Amino acid sequence: MTNNRRMLVLRAVVEDYIRSQEPVGSSSITRDHALGVSSATVRNDMAALEDEGYLVQPHTSAGRIPTEKGYRYFVDKLATVVPLSAAQRRGIDTFLSGSVSLEDTLQRAARLLSRITGQVAVVASPSLARSALRRLEIVPLTPGVLLVVVITDTGRVAQRTLNLADCPDADGVAKLSDAVNEQCQGMSLLQAAECVGRISASPAFTGMQSLGASLAEVFGDMASQEQSSNLYMAGASTLTRSSVANVADLAPLFDALEEQVVLMKLMSSLSEVSSKAGGVSVAIGSETHTPGLMHASVVTSGYGRSSSPSKATDGDESAAAAEPVAFVGSIGPTHMDYAATMAAVRAVARYLTGFMSREESGEQV
Repeated sequence: MTNNRRMLVLRAVVEDYIRSQEPVGSSSITRDHALGVSSATVRNDMAALEDEGYLVQPHTSAGRIPTEKGYRYFVDKLATVVPLSAAQRRGIDTFLSGSVSLEDTLQRAARLLSRITGQVAVVASPSLARSALRRLEIVPLTPGVLLVVVITDTGRVAQRTLNLADCPDADGVAKLSDAVNEQCQGMSLLQAAECVGRISASPAFTGMQSLGASLAEVFGDMASQEQSSNLYMAGASTLTRSSVANVADLAPLFDALEEQVVLMKLMSSLSEVSSKAGGVSVAIGSETHTPGLMHASVVTSGYGRSSSPSKATDGDESAAAAEPVAFVGSIGPTHMDYAATMAAVRAVARYLTGFMSREESGEQV
């Protein structure tokens, strides 16, 4: 689209339809938007936009409504994502700063995002597969029984119990634990598994190969058995009561929300390319490739990006620094308020990224 006036007409139609959910006519655009042209000119532009696939006329005598193509052009070229005000940001900080754990923070974030947008909010917890080792603790429980506590850079804490017939004494356990913390910190759990194997095979740790192998297996199992994350959702009931939702579209939408594996895959892939559109990615209708979301849009951003060089591949540390460990997103009708939703998702994602950074550095949140 190269006609600047048509771009303004398309923006006016999208914004008016988002606000009213009623087909938009040329006369209302002329009245409500200072385009400086006649109603007939606007009508001609709307007809051209319809021919180009950006608008559609649901009834012969009705105004126009945006198509998926129209929404896509609006999001990519026309929508202005205004940062949240200082008061809104303080409200987010106040609501989320009272949390007592990572899980509580993520639950609160989902509730808050839903409250801001009036839509379904989805927040994923960081999976262990995407986490890096912050600290290992090995606690002897009884002779031959050890409690292994793994603390990650994403704030996750995982525990495993080891039963060893040839368990080293407490000093040996502490020595190996200290070496792992010194040499493997900041590595992914799979990398840490290899690191532990090398440490326990060294002459300085003679007689600890069994414990080392067991620890390596623990790290590997944690990474491979939890490729997915927990999902925290909020706002389904709010969307049901919302005037922006088409009741006929809600049943397939709720069915799609039940398919958490599909939803996880979709939103994870979107979050990985969320460097576009100011750190937010948007999938509209058929772009989601999910039957239940044909009349919905998904706005997603990654959060908690790792800055650990050990996570880079082929020496590309910048790629590692941009890798999200999880995502936050909002799901609503295709006629959602994109600018407001994108701003809210981005703001919550940035808060969660800051939260993860404070967790990683050990600061008080």
